[in-house]
Amino acid sequence: MVKAVFFDIDGTLVSFNTHKVSDLSKEAIKLLKDKGIKVFIATGRIKKHINNLGDLKFDGYITANGFDCYIGEKSIYRNSIAREEIYSLMHYLKNKENFPCSVMIDSGIFINYITEDVEKVSNSINLTIPSADNYYELLEKNADNILQLNLFVDDKKEKELMHSIFKNCEASRWHPLFADVNNKGGGKHIGIDKIIEYYGIELSDTMAFGDGGNDISMIKHAAVGIAMGNADEEVKKYADYITDDVDNDGIYKALKYFNML
Repeated sequence: MVKAVFFDIDGTLVSFNTHKVSDLSKEAIKLLKDKGIKVFIATGRIKKHINNLGDLKFDGYITANGFDCYIGEKSIYRNSIAREEIYSLMHYLKNKENFPCSVMIDSGIFINYITEDVEKVSNSINLTIPSADNYYELLEKNADNILQLNLFVDDKKEKELMHSIFKNCEASRWHPLFADVNNKGGGKHIGIDKIIEYYGIELSDTMAFGDGGNDISMIKHAAVGIAMGNADEEVKKYADYITDDVDNDGIYKALKYFNML
């Protein structure tokens, strides 16, 4: 029996086209709550930037790809990138090659400079990524408090950077124009474990919805992993069930399929 359902935001709950949660998805989540089923967010966004869910209320939040988890405003788990990796990044950007790289800290997301690709990504999720006036000062000041980095590079460059700079981190992609970088050994699946431990729910009673590469670990981990119809093909390989697109009420249809509404 499913007691906890985890939802990615962008491309899963929220359409890239409308930047909103559909009415049927809202209805589905409210019906789950009415039945006593816990509902949770599992996103790559930081908590401050969860700003596109309307009046929906959730029982907890897995943010920064599982590296910052909350019940309400209470933090129950946090795992920041090691300062050594941040200093390696600064050295590379200053002395070898300067590429767009945004950093996620509690107060927001900041980037060294903005390109057309950065603007495309920002527009796709309806979120402004400001450039920092004193980027290196920001990195140094927050070297122990950076939850995630976003590298605006191609796959080849990503592999080079992960090998040369981020030796204790790993990368995932939910968008072709950039990669998320977090500590090794983490992911949204760790967030699931922290949340269900808090509530005393068994993993066998969980379900997760996602569409991007950063959702693979939780789709594999949950008892029932569901990929959206608009999900990457790699994501669909690991799903127990593939539903319709986010713009065709895939969440509502999957929950109906599993007799949960």
